[in-house]
Amino acid sequence: MIDLNALRVFERVAALQSFSAAARSLGSPKSSVSRSIARLEAELGTRLLQRTTRAVVLTESGMALRVRCKDILTRVDETLDYVGTFRGSPRGGLRISAGIGFGQNVLADLLPAFVVRYPEIDVVLDLTSQSVDLIATSIDVAIRMGPLPSSELVARRLGVIPRVLCVAPSYIARRGSPRTIAELGNHDAIEMPGLEGRPRRWVLSRRRGETRSIELSPRITVNDALTIHRLVVNGAGIAGISAYLCTADLAAGRLARLFPEWKLPSVEVNVVFPSNRELSPVVRAFVDFLTSASGSNLPWQKDAGG
Repeated sequence: MIDLNALRVFERVAALQSFSAAARSLGSPKSSVSRSIARLEAELGTRLLQRTTRAVVLTESGMALRVRCKDILTRVDETLDYVGTFRGSPRGGLRISAGIGFGQNVLADLLPAFVVRYPEIDVVLDLTSQSVDLIATSIDVAIRMGPLPSSELVARRLGVIPRVLCVAPSYIARRGSPRTIAELGNHDAIEMPGLEGRPRRWVLSRRRGETRSIELSPRITVNDALTIHRLVVNGAGIAGISAYLCTADLAAGRLARLFPEWKLPSVEVNVVFPSNRELSPVVRAFVDFLTSASGSNLPWQKDAGG
């Protein structure tokens, strides 16, 4: 009879393409992972993995097993979690992935109330500038900014973050201030990396329905919103900054808002998770808490002038 733990070990090795990485993920010795895979292959009478000097490659049998194994383990975990709801309050571990800025400025304010409400849930908060693979990294839920690519992930909308076009007085003293929207293209822009092969631009709009699109050749490209914020404060260039990051700087005169009658598109914020079929009580508790907490007009959803 196949051991479910052996299937879990196989799934980790297949997802991470490494015995060592799987061992770290499972908290087991690499030798135990190797023995578990060997026993599973012997039980099934077929080779599941090909080991090379650089990677672990799935055989045809391994690929077939991984597809079915993933679904089996998901159903088992969801069923066990569902049965666990009859014990009372949700309990267990919760792994959350979020951007560094959102984690520091939003989740750090919200999580204390969550852990007080659910004292038997232990939280691991992984803050990163990268969009992680939830399945491969065993993340339960992630906070994602901007448009969501089509995927098997389930998403719930939390709200939007207004962005403000900002510049520092030191930059104005050095380069001057753009007098018109068109002049923005001649200044030092700071932006996130764009999609490969597509031009980057700022699209601004105002109440009359008028829009203007400014194509950019960024002077500095950064994959982290907090770093962009600090670069602008220190006079490196002009950027669209999340309103909750720059409100205090605008009030203190460390930043100036350019063309306040024009608005950049707000950034949509979603909480995403792998499945809503018999959703784990721990994940359900967090998603429901976050959705409820974000329903009011919290500071991170307010414009810098609001």
